[in-house]
Amino acid sequence: MTVSPHSSMDEVTGAQLIAESLKAQKVEYMFGIVGVPVIEVAMAAQAAGIRYVGMRNEQAVYKQLLTIVTIPLHLVSCCPTPPVSLAHHGAITEALSALRAAKKPLVIIGKGAAYGRAETALREFVEIAGLPFLPTPMGKGVLPDDHPNCVAAARSRALLQADVVLLFGARLNWILHFGLPPRFNPNVKIIQVDLCAEEMGNNVSPAVALLGDINAIVIQLLEVLRKDDWKYPSDTEWWSTLKDKIVANAKISKALALQSTVPMNYYTVFHHVSQLLPHDCIIVSEGANTMDIGRTMLNNRLPRHRLDAGTFGTMGVGLGFAIAAACVERSEHSNQRIVCVEGDSAFGFSGMEVETMCRYNLPVVIIVVNNNGIYNGVDAETWKEMAKMGDLTSIAPPVTLLPEARYDEVMTAFGGRGFLVRTVEELHSALQLSLSDWERPSLLNVLIEAENRSVFTWLSSHPYRAA
Repeated sequence: MTVSPHSSMDEVTGAQLIAESLKAQKVEYMFGIVGVPVIEVAMAAQAAGIRYVGMRNEQAVYKQLLTIVTIPLHLVSCCPTPPVSLAHHGAITEALSALRAAKKPLVIIGKGAAYGRAETALREFVEIAGLPFLPTPMGKGVLPDDHPNCVAAARSRALLQADVVLLFGARLNWILHFGLPPRFNPNVKIIQVDLCAEEMGNNVSPAVALLGDINAIVIQLLEVLRKDDWKYPSDTEWWSTLKDKIVANAKISKALALQSTVPMNYYTVFHHVSQLLPHDCIIVSEGANTMDIGRTMLNNRLPRHRLDAGTFGTMGVGLGFAIAAACVERSEHSNQRIVCVEGDSAFGFSGMEVETMCRYNLPVVIIVVNNNGIYNGVDAETWKEMAKMGDLTSIAPPVTLLPEARYDEVMTAFGGRGFLVRTVEELHSALQLSLSDWERPSLLNVLIEAENRSVFTWLSSHPYRAA
């Protein structure tokens, strides 16, 4: 390590050592919350040429580091490139034999494929083999969501009936129902492709295990596939089943999306948002219904362009993700918009990070889909009626939040742009204005319908209220 020439060795502080070491490792950003001794480290980092972003929430700081690694910027570029490991040739042959024998094959593309930068080889593999695929939440965009072989709109049917599943960097955790019945075929054969040996066989033992670099293994599969000239037929009953389910589900979603009622519903909001978002934008999403429904309606067409609550379903990460992505966008001059789609509950975990966005003039567009609660809430009139019944701490369902909370005014309080949105027209206007503003962040507080029908049923049927 080279010590700054402006001071002698006996004057070097611990903070300077940390900063110079990080600089030597090509670190460009430091995220943190200051306090002794972090203040000294942050100042030393800035003196060493590292950009410091001061945050308001510890959780957001940690998640920003993950974002910097995910959105393609390499923190430690001075380390040698690790060796690329290949799968055993016999396992490659065995995997392709299992695929050829399958009546209902399915490819699942996980975030490991995104980290492994396997998008080019994977696209060629899926298209040459003629296989249906679906992405995991952060595997979206490795292949475009609107690719003709994508069966994400028939996800449940595909998982339940597939007899052979080829996993590329996806793990059989809760996101994929652990690979077990009743969501999976009890006799399904799993072909697992993963870089980590310890992940092999978690929850379901694979019929074939391909251990190694995902991109390299896809290339191995392609080499054999080209020689064999095999392709899964496009006129099978399996393809017909999946396509029929996609069409049926699309009709249901479209009917909900085109409803003209006020307040709007989730599908209406996401339908119109999806029409305006740039194809290359980074989509950050967290929440319950907001993340789940948004995942199906907000398409990703490029790899590593989606960030969400991830494997652990951690809420409160979205604004930290968005800030880190915006910092990368600024340093790379990529002209990509960062769009953070939040449920109202999820926004509350790290909502004060809007001040961080305003402080550094990061032009993040936040869309808060506000249904007045966690999963569901109540409208303002129902809230008033409950208040008349007594102490709300005893009456209000635990999932409810304050109706029509003005999250937009939180943003305007710090100098950003805030919009209260009730109608489709207001949504279009506010989002277009926000996407055109590169000078400051914006927040759209989109009020949607609250599901009131269960509230008074809950009050009368809750087990702790039994006489």
